[in-house]
Amino acid sequence: MSAPRIAVVGGGMWGTTLAVRLAERGPVTLLVRTAERARALNETRENPRLPGVPIPGAVAITADLAAVEDAEDLVIFALPCAAMRFVASALARHVAPSAVVLSVAKGLETGTHRRMTQVLAEEIPANAVRLAALSGPNLALEIVRGLPAAAVVASADDAVSGAVAAHLGGPGFRLYRNRDVVGVELAGALKNVIAIAAGAAEQLGVGDNAKASLVTRGLAEMTRLGVAAGAHPLTFAGLAGLGDIVATCWSPLSRNHRLGAEMAAGKPWIQVEAALPGVAEGAYTVVAALAMGQRLGVELPIAAEVHAALYGGKPVRACIADLMSRSSKDELESLGVSASLAEALEASARMPPVGA
Repeated sequence: MSAPRIAVVGGGMWGTTLAVRLAERGPVTLLVRTAERARALNETRENPRLPGVPIPGAVAITADLAAVEDAEDLVIFALPCAAMRFVASALARHVAPSAVVLSVAKGLETGTHRRMTQVLAEEIPANAVRLAALSGPNLALEIVRGLPAAAVVASADDAVSGAVAAHLGGPGFRLYRNRDVVGVELAGALKNVIAIAAGAAEQLGVGDNAKASLVTRGLAEMTRLGVAAGAHPLTFAGLAGLGDIVATCWSPLSRNHRLGAEMAAGKPWIQVEAALPGVAEGAYTVVAALAMGQRLGVELPIAAEVHAALYGGKPVRACIADLMSRSSKDELESLGVSASLAEALEASARMPPVGA
């Protein structure tokens, strides 16, 4: 078998899922954290977080950083955001200059508030012009079982996003392209915060009307911050925004949804986090989101209440109640379109009737 020209960095649920998919077309390297982890996966050929899903023989599982050197086409970083910088720094000298570097993480770096492609550009500068981000409604357990899904690949270079789509896309995994890297990454990160609130609301039994209202206003909150950071507003109506927020806010497979639900049931965050099959990125992204909001002058009421529940000990029920009791306001004003809409409505009223 030829040397794998694609590598996946990270042996969690999402990294393993992508490696399994890629192995359908040819050999792929799966780089995991430790030699012990590599030995265990090689012996069982199954990730315990994906029970019943065999890891094909075309997946070469290793902890040797040098194994990435053969991946001249594509290197996928499927890591918790907190580990991204450290691992990218360690791997920098092993990443082939020709390789496209793809982030599939959904979160922001604590402290710097950097998006993951920014972190990768800083740590692997030789590949900074070949960076991309993948986001969308991508629950790993569904994709690894072959259920159909779609996602969006963001890159400033169409050739880069096209290369990712060619390697990773297929009939069961439809990939769209988008040049708005800022919007796609922020949407993927911020929806995790909203999913925590949605899971809590569902657990409290507030009803579908209230939950739908919460999620809709959450999408508006995400869009406000994204636009202030330079994103295109329509990106938040796409797969990385609306698509992912629907999946994450309603599916029990979502770690962030589960975190919110179990906190609403009275369990402390630390206890819930320890039992999750991976990181609930929203619990960390919320800190960076609020800092960004303060810097950019954007109000984030849902994020503020999620933060209060996680870090301030505020009862979840009180957080939901405070959100629902906020004063009335223009629905579109905070998105910066209220004035233009009013002008359009006035112009429409002045138009002569059809047929006049």
